[in-house]
Amino acid sequence: MVLAEPRTDTPHIDPVASAPSPGPRPSRLWRPRRVLVTPAALEHAHGRAMAARAEALGLPVEYLAANRLTGLRNPDSRIAYREAKATLAIVVAPPTKLRLQPIPPSADWRFDLAEGCPAHCQYCYLAGSLSGPPVTRAYANLDAILDNLPAYLGQGAITSTQADRAHEGTTFEASCYTDPLGIEHLTGSLSAAITRFGAWDAPVQLRFTTKFAAVKPLLGLAHNGRTRIRFSVNVRSASRYEGGTASLDARLAALRAVAEAGYPVGLTIAPILPVPDWQDAYAGLIRDVSGALAGVTDIDLTFELITHRFTPGSKNVLQGWYPGSDLPMTETERSRKLTKFGSVKYVFPQDLMQSMRTDLTEEIRRSLPQARILYWT
Repeated sequence: MVLAEPRTDTPHIDPVASAPSPGPRPSRLWRPRRVLVTPAALEHAHGRAMAARAEALGLPVEYLAANRLTGLRNPDSRIAYREAKATLAIVVAPPTKLRLQPIPPSADWRFDLAEGCPAHCQYCYLAGSLSGPPVTRAYANLDAILDNLPAYLGQGAITSTQADRAHEGTTFEASCYTDPLGIEHLTGSLSAAITRFGAWDAPVQLRFTTKFAAVKPLLGLAHNGRTRIRFSVNVRSASRYEGGTASLDARLAALRAVAEAGYPVGLTIAPILPVPDWQDAYAGLIRDVSGALAGVTDIDLTFELITHRFTPGSKNVLQGWYPGSDLPMTETERSRKLTKFGSVKYVFPQDLMQSMRTDLTEEIRRSLPQARILYWT
């Protein structure tokens, strides 16, 4: 195979977040500037298929001589970030990825189709969680990843044991370390997972959250109600923190489309922030959701409500990536908490948390009484 020379004219998503312009932003599919393919990935049919997808899109595909990704670091953290965010690596998931971890309060188990995300969110919770430059790694050994899931059937501690969520069956979260819809045009992994769950004759549910809107490839899949598609949304004034994502209006249109296609759906409102006039802003967001779903019948709708928090490590990484961000991360304005692992995180003070929780849950019950609120955190 021929090593392709990197092109300089390939369009990409600019990592610099700016204030939103009037009207919805057009949604663009991510086009990485570099696509790296390891020899091990080519041993898998899915790896070869992903490389073929990239070539068909005219992307610069580099077939590596070894399985290790090198040359991705740069002394300037901004340059390293920018170059990594423009890179897709097609690799084989390590054996540790086949040892699933619980993911409360969302689901019983998490599994990964990929690691890394093409979006440029200034509050990215992956900052500090993933080591090295934030390259998006798509996993070629998809069959092994999906074949591994039945061993965990009925073994979880969230929906498998909670009476109010037991009807969901054993739940598997696929968007902890990536946004699978944001890279689906390059991988096809999400469609394969939805199809596999749709054919799985067992009480199971695939779950994923996205900030993207390119749902057309998913609409005709035989999902059989075993995949819940959730859209991560926030108030319009927070859109400046979400570079490279689909607009709120595009996400809500996609929400309606997948609901009409019979998918169970959900909204993840995150991260909840005390923006100016936050009460009205979040009430307006919830009413926008209600309007987007008006007239759609038999909706299975959930909400997950997640407030903003940060750790010292994630703050340091994010401020290196986005030195001009005004995202509120002042420790003296927060409450200091310890995680179950003994690490420090900073959350909003208790009175503000309680006020936010009351306002948002009451507005959801008014505007969308059929919805279930799964958790607040």
